[in-house]
Amino acid sequence: MQASRPRGPAGDRHWRGSARLAVSCALLFCVMALLVDWDAGSLTVLRCLLWVAVSVAVGAVLLPPRVSAGPGWLAVRTPWRRHVVHTDALTAVRQYAGVSSHLVLRDVHGHRLELDPRTLTANPLLWHELDTGVHRSLERGTLRHGANVLERLGRRIDDETMRAVLRVSGLR
Repeated sequence: MQASRPRGPAGDRHWRGSARLAVSCALLFCVMALLVDWDAGSLTVLRCLLWVAVSVAVGAVLLPPRVSAGPGWLAVRTPWRRHVVHTDALTAVRQYAGVSSHLVLRDVHGHRLELDPRTLTANPLLWHELDTGVHRSLERGTLRHGANVLERLGRRIDDETMRAVLRVSGLR
């Protein structure tokens, strides 16, 4: 009988592909800018450094946030900062619609986190960790605003998961 190993934090399984795309776009931009500048005959060392710096900035802007979760916490890491909320001590959850829909989570410690709900939809393990923490927040009475937002999101995630299972099994 083997002892079970503690599992690591759940992470966004699509992040590497998205990060690779962001880096590829930044590199392509750099190469194209250097080629155009070189073809125009105006490429100097200073301009080359400028194009590389602009390309790094483009890559940083395009790089998606890295989302991870574990028992009682959810974290979003950007190139500049890392935001963590305690999912078992949430006070409010809000969903903002518009061009870019996002969830805003707040905990009793004053931490705040913004997250694209599509990340949770695409990653059932992340959703499971958040949902488990939300249930603890509800049991403790800390979550006063937004439980209905997470219920709707949970139903949507369950529906999409069910459709995917039916599609893979050939029943739909």
